[in-house]
Amino acid sequence: MNLCLLCSLFAGAASAKEVPQIGNVLSRETSSLNGRWNYIVDVQEEGYYDYRMNPTRWGFFRNAKPQRPEDLIEYDFDKAASMQVPGDWNTQDERLFFYEGTVWFKTSFPAAVSKDDDYRTLLYFGAVNYDCRVWVNGHEAGHHIGGFTAFNYDVTDMLQNGENVVIVKVDNKRKAEAVPTQIFDWWNYGGITRDVMLVKVPKTYIENYKLQLEKADAKAKQREISFSANLDKALAGQTVTVSIPELKLTKQLVTDAEGRVSGSLSVASKKLELWRPENPRRYRVDVSLDGKTAEGLTVSDFVSDSIGFRTIETRGKQLLLNGQPIFLKGISIHEEKPNGGGRANSTQDAHTLLSWAKELGCNFVRLAHYPHNEYAVREAERMGILVWSEIPVYWTIAWTNPQTYQNAERQLTDMIRRDQNRANVIIWSIANETPHSAERDQFLSRLARHARSLDNSRLISMAMEVTGASNYKNRLQDNMHEYVDVVSFNQYIGWYRDVNDAPKMTWEIPYDKPVIVSEFGGGAKQGLHGEKNQRWTEEFQENLYRENCAMLDKIEGLSGTTPWILKDFRSPRRVLDGIQDYYNRKGLFSDEGQKKRAFYVLRDWYKGK
Repeated sequence: MNLCLLCSLFAGAASAKEVPQIGNVLSRETSSLNGRWNYIVDVQEEGYYDYRMNPTRWGFFRNAKPQRPEDLIEYDFDKAASMQVPGDWNTQDERLFFYEGTVWFKTSFPAAVSKDDDYRTLLYFGAVNYDCRVWVNGHEAGHHIGGFTAFNYDVTDMLQNGENVVIVKVDNKRKAEAVPTQIFDWWNYGGITRDVMLVKVPKTYIENYKLQLEKADAKAKQREISFSANLDKALAGQTVTVSIPELKLTKQLVTDAEGRVSGSLSVASKKLELWRPENPRRYRVDVSLDGKTAEGLTVSDFVSDSIGFRTIETRGKQLLLNGQPIFLKGISIHEEKPNGGGRANSTQDAHTLLSWAKELGCNFVRLAHYPHNEYAVREAERMGILVWSEIPVYWTIAWTNPQTYQNAERQLTDMIRRDQNRANVIIWSIANETPHSAERDQFLSRLARHARSLDNSRLISMAMEVTGASNYKNRLQDNMHEYVDVVSFNQYIGWYRDVNDAPKMTWEIPYDKPVIVSEFGGGAKQGLHGEKNQRWTEEFQENLYRENCAMLDKIEGLSGTTPWILKDFRSPRRVLDGIQDYYNRKGLFSDEGQKKRAFYVLRDWYKGK
């Protein structure tokens, strides 16, 4: 790895702090730390707990080497095996396929350090699953919990001339108070699963920004684009400029005492081409910072983005994109690599999966059950695919645990902060299949209010659970209907219950809101054929889809579906030898990308929508 990054060095003891997730990191000057990292499997966490008992001697993070022949040091990263980062350990080391516990990772890189204090260096992780601690040159940078959102540390004062060492302790053990909780139906891939980068930023920089097209009457001659931004610190009197060159729009704003700005840009309606699936138009947007501090120091920063403009709203049981009704022809997707499994982590992975969705006729995807890689969201935006984005509040969360709520709220915040400028993201989802209770309602209603406080330009939803049917009548009842904009629910008629009874089913949705059936489907092993009433055959799945599509056509206010699921994916819950083999087989594609017969049923149904 040949990396050089100009970093500033400050006097005093080395220290770091986690700083809020930086917006649009892909626009920044970065140096990748991806590549081969050495790793040590630490089943009993000796490398961490021995340090806590005897901090002067132990601790894998020290990367210690024997100084004398008699020195006892029982680990050596440089002699350890290596694996690719980003990546999961389950599919890179067969010994770790089922492993849940601690693995230590180490990489090194050269840096040229100067005393130029105009710049800072952030150490950025796209995601680490699940609980991680980070050290730079033996100094602890920080501790992060949550497996699917980005985080970064200011490590400026930790860097040194010459070789620098980053060591990361990763622990993916499941816990009852975690988010997700102990039980979930996907593979618990451990590791540093997304990009690692050094990010160069000015001493004062634009931490995040947001642009949204305001709703307006269809005949309005002018449209307003709202803009807000904040600096990384409370600094008043700084000039922030936003410009959209193609629209010849420029606006200058001055920060308040909190280092924030807000305003709007006006554009003639006829000049503004709206983003939509058929024409995913985006505009270059530049945001810059120019000013001086009270001490007379110059501050400057610049970021650029490609942003589309659209509106999403509801009218009764209709969904309106840019003021026009739309039916969401969707599919659910897990973040697994096509053609072989493992955690997806690249634009190419995303493009392949999304291309399969486009083949199916989709204009919409549900990225389940956690925030997916930024590459996936951006590639979907480029390809004209709308997105439902979700946090892993899944099944039986510890509703009364304050730390669990704070964890969920942070993941929700980080998901929204990262993707708030992506035109294709139209739904923030706060939960999936959560059993009803007063404690659950309180937890989820807080999340819904928090999401709306961060972003009121998108819709709020969650995948509800239908709890029962009587005489083939299904009535959805959920107290959370008050807090969501779109009523969504999962149902598996023909699979988990009522096999072949879909033609008899009727549905009553007593809420004047659009309806999305967020899951339906059943399993089939690709290539296994038989009668339509023989489970696990492609013919069974094909018939299930045919009967479900006919049933769903009868639901008043149906505005979209996201069947479960695009492709087969790994799950430790699916143990049937010769059929499942630790795969959930509900995919319309096999894990190797082969279409099953049900694919064509759904594709033809979508053609008629």
